[in-house]
Formats: sequence, C-alpha cells, structure tokens
Amino acid sequence: MTIEFLRPSWPAPPTVQAAISTRAGGVSATPWDNLNLATHVGDEPARVAENRRRLREALCLPAEPCWLEQVHGCEVVASIEGPAGCPADASVADAPGHVCAVLTADCLPVLFCDRAGRWVAAAHAGWRGLAAGILERTVARAPAPPVELIAWLGPALGPRAFEVGDEVRAGFVADDAGAAHCFTPSPAGRWLADLYALARRRLSAAGIGWIGGGGECTYSDARRFYSYRRDGVTGRMASLVWLAE
Repeated sequence: MTIEFLRPSWPAPPTVQAAISTRAGGVSATPWDNLNLATHVGDEPARVAENRRRLREALCLPAEPCWLEQVHGCEVVASIEGPAGCPADASVADAPGHVCAVLTADCLPVLFCDRAGRWVAAAHAGWRGLAAGILERTVARAPAPPVELIAWLGPALGPRAFEVGDEVRAGFVADDAGAAHCFTPSPAGRWLADLYALARRRLSAAGIGWIGGGGECTYSDARRFYSYRRDGVTGRMASLVWLAE
C-alpha cells in the first residue's frame, strides 16, 4: 500500500516543506491500520518504528521528527533543543535539518512559517490547548512580526462532529465574547463546536497575515483519517514542517 500525504495549499516560500500523513501505507494491524505513527496508543512498537521509517523515506526527511509528548497544554520547544519525548504541544525550528511534528486524531494540527522562509512551527491544538493559548505561545516564538507569518489548519474534528458541554463553551466565551458564534446547539442539548473557527479567531486576533486550511473532518472520513472520537482505540497522523537546505 502506497503512503498517501496531504500537502498544505499555502503561499509558503520554497525553503518550507510540509506534509500531513493519512492512515494509508503502513504496517499496523487493526485497529491502528495502517500508518499509525504514535507509540502511546497500544500499537506494537516494532510496527510503529517501521511506519516512522517509511514516513522518513517517503518524505526524504532530513532527520527524525521532533516527536513530542503532547499533554494538551501550551508549552513550546525548539526542535533543535527539545529531546525526543519532551512534554510540549508545539515545536519551532529556524534552521534546516530539524523537523517539527505533531500527532493528531481529531485535535487540530496547525503549521506555521514566515514569509522569508527562515522559521517553521507545528502546534497541537485540542480545545484545551487552544483555550490555554498554544497558538499564541507558538506565534510569540517567531522571529518575524505576526503579519509576516502564514498558518495552515490541518485535518481535525469538524463542526458537525465536535459535541461539547457548557464548560467548554464558557471557557472560550469568557476570554472572547465573539467566540459564542463558533458554537451551535446540538440535538442532545449540548453544543457543536467549530474548532476551525475558534482557531481562526485566535490567529486573527494574534495578527497572523495569512490563514488557510480547515476543510477536512477526521470523524467523517474513516478511509483517510484516524478519529479518536469515532473509534476510541486508533492510530495517529503526523503533521510535519521543516526547512530545506
């Protein structure tokens, strides 16, 4: 089976390379089939190692990605310094040879670069991290002003599938009354949250010059994407960005 990737449709300069894996092209068995890239979901370590090897080979990566221990927080590390498995939810790089990566299966991956092509970042934005400021913290690490930054929103739980309680809505609205427009009542008497719209609001407020992506729902596309909410025990996709030599 051939590895399949998504490529961001964004105005990034040629020095910036990025890709998002799908579940196709790996060796993991059900329920992690096929290209699971996470070591913490119960899959056999040898299969994950082979999947990661295939990923590196297919993308001609310059190095092993900076795999993080994602904790739904707002810690940002430099991929050049961050040891493998360090607890953080975003990594940044300002030199070739370092691959920023986040793993997701419903949470929102956000890739960044600057228009000069000298800085990249990858952030993992579940609703907790998003509310805590992971995107703003990542933007603050950029060497360029926010207006010179580009952000792309990868596959995540879509607005028709992300049902949340009052406490989630209240957490966002407390900081931004306009965020109320990102929630609609659900048939179950709860709320359907638009994770993409919430992220765009926060990125816009931070002054990001260009924001794109946000059109893929992990829950509704079982052929291409893992979804924790849909399947429970499942694999993880990787969203990666790096600077070419």
